[in-house]
Amino acid sequence: MTTTDIATTGGGSLAIRPEQTAWTPDQAAVLQQSGIDNQVAPAELSAFLHLCQRTRLDPFSRQIYLIGRWNGQQQRKVYTPQTSIDGYRVIAHRAAADAGHALGYDDTLWCDPSGKWRDVWLDDKPPAAAKVTVIRNGMRFSAVARYSEYVQTKKGGEPSGLWVKMPTTMTAKCAEALALRMAFPHDLAGVYTAEEMAQADNPADERHLRRVKPGEGDPWATPQTAAQGRDYLHEAYGAADADEVRRIYREAAQDGAVPEYLAQIAEVGKALAHRNPAPTPEPTLEPAAADDGYRTGPTDDEVVDGEVVPTPEDDYADAVAELRAAAQAAQLEDFDTGVVQALGMPLADAPTDAIRALAAQIRPAA
Repeated sequence: MTTTDIATTGGGSLAIRPEQTAWTPDQAAVLQQSGIDNQVAPAELSAFLHLCQRTRLDPFSRQIYLIGRWNGQQQRKVYTPQTSIDGYRVIAHRAAADAGHALGYDDTLWCDPSGKWRDVWLDDKPPAAAKVTVIRNGMRFSAVARYSEYVQTKKGGEPSGLWVKMPTTMTAKCAEALALRMAFPHDLAGVYTAEEMAQADNPADERHLRRVKPGEGDPWATPQTAAQGRDYLHEAYGAADADEVRRIYREAAQDGAVPEYLAQIAEVGKALAHRNPAPTPEPTLEPAAADDGYRTGPTDDEVVDGEVVPTPEDDYADAVAELRAAAQAAQLEDFDTGVVQALGMPLADAPTDAIRALAAQIRPAA
């Protein structure tokens, strides 16, 4: 399938064409009938059009949606694109085929409250979490989704919708969406699945990360995105090189972004660095004695101790040690559970940058 294929979907005046830069009157009328009211910002509509073109999903065939939810901070509906997990799978398989990559999965795992993982869930109670590993071209992308963070509830805290009948399947779908977004960041950035976003409509006073003592702040509970509302991840995808992504990462960390969000930015930087590696600098030619011409480095007498570059394993171990020290200084209880809640994944699966970012967020409370 090519990028021109989207022009044939929907047909007629509703066909989205790769070259169009704004919604046509006919398209805008249908979008309004689908529930998009006048509170939608022009930037949200423009971004939605770009997303439909990039993902090649058709909003007029209900493959992708623009859903408005009331935002108390902005005092208006904020519109977010979302699709189903099936839409995610379509995008992922198509992107893998276009790149000539193999796409596969490991068996889905479910976790019980004690932390034990199972390859099948037979308990009548919902699992504590699910883990899905996507394999793209031999590279593994694992993600963990906790039931308590994604379950859709009604007033009173009881599960609602499909989370009542299919909590195991719904939790696994959320984990799969996270893993697919890690494996295909450029293709799936900016669009979330309906399974992930179901909890966005939960009553605000019913959503908690963990129980805390009266009057005690929860150091594990941090904002999902930066306080100022900047879309740092979107900026990272538009960065010219890995150095620019590093700058964006630092600004997001200073602004209070959670480790999971920072980890996504870090993955974009790694992908850029892998795709556009920094050129190896040419050896510098330094003037020497008049009869020596030029030399390319220090003489034996000038050799100094070389810098010891830590291995990735050492770097990871140091990051974990920093996190444990920060948690101990802050007198946080239940380290393992708190880390999974904050990182959105087991410590063993978390990127080093995300671990260090969490340690930095906990440390001021020490």
